Amino acid sequence: MRKSRLDVRKLSYFLEIVELGSLTRAAASLNVAQPALSLHLKAMEEALGTRLLDRGRAGVTPTEAGVLLAQRARVIIEDLIRTEDEVATLGADPMGEVRVGLPGTIGAIVALPLLVSARRQYPRITVNVTEAMSGFVADWLVDGQVDAAVLYSHPAEKGLDAHLLLEEELVLLSAPGSDLPEGIDIGRIADLPMVLPSKMHGLRQQVDRAFLQAGMAVNLSMEIDSYANIKRLVSAGFGASVLPLHAVRQEGAEGVLKISRFAAPGLWRGAYLAFPSGRPTTRAQAAIRGLLSNVVSDLHQNGDWPGSRLVQPS
Repeated sequence: MRKSRLDVRKLSYFLEIVELGSLTRAAASLNVAQPALSLHLKAMEEALGTRLLDRGRAGVTPTEAGVLLAQRARVIIEDLIRTEDEVATLGADPMGEVRVGLPGTIGAIVALPLLVSARRQYPRITVNVTEAMSGFVADWLVDGQVDAAVLYSHPAEKGLDAHLLLEEELVLLSAPGSDLPEGIDIGRIADLPMVLPSKMHGLRQQVDRAFLQAGMAVNLSMEIDSYANIKRLVSAGFGASVLPLHAVRQEGAEGVLKISRFAAPGLWRGAYLAFPSGRPTTRAQAAIRGLLSNVVSDLHQNGDWPGSRLVQPS
């Protein structure tokens, strides 16, 4: 077996230097003499054959190699801490922190029941839920900032896996008083100004594909990466948009937005539970993944996720 040129202490020291941006501050934080810390850094660079930090008057910044090492070091140290907790509590209820990333529209209906169920079934697990648009959530998962996430497409990145939770219906929203019918063919909206998120987000990519398949291009009016502001802009008459039915049902019922459903077969997108496949899974992570799947299934069965459907594996 090949022997590593690094160890946990060296990685911890390096992370402290990167996060504080200064050898002096890192030495004080670690209670290590600065010359000794400098020697540790020099030995790491010599062992790896590359420069890890750029030195300047304002402190130090990681090189490209240093950024990569810092990312991997965080994952390694976090996994080690979790492993220690797992071994120490083997046989007891799962415990630890599990970080879950959710797109904003899904977080609005999933976060609360997930947290309540986790508190009831796994009181020793702390679930940390963070919400953003799906593109940002995918980046968090790749970078190791979350342990599991719900994404709107099966991740293509190496080291990630996923399974389909359900599919949700996408609908067209327009300003109140719009003359658009309640059922509409996508070919009829070719000239309609659209308010959409930027191209890095799965929803925008799906809308672009749907328009392309219909032989037309999106007539973009505004780009904004905020579902709440998309709804406000549409309600104010700046254009139409496409969002999940459950995310706009209330505004439609209140007359704040006009909702039109796409003609059969409609426009649907998958919601996938995604997670790292290349790292050990803790008991706490496995428990919360299973709980998240159950929560989503219950929301669908109870009618609390309007416009959703379960898809049987082919």
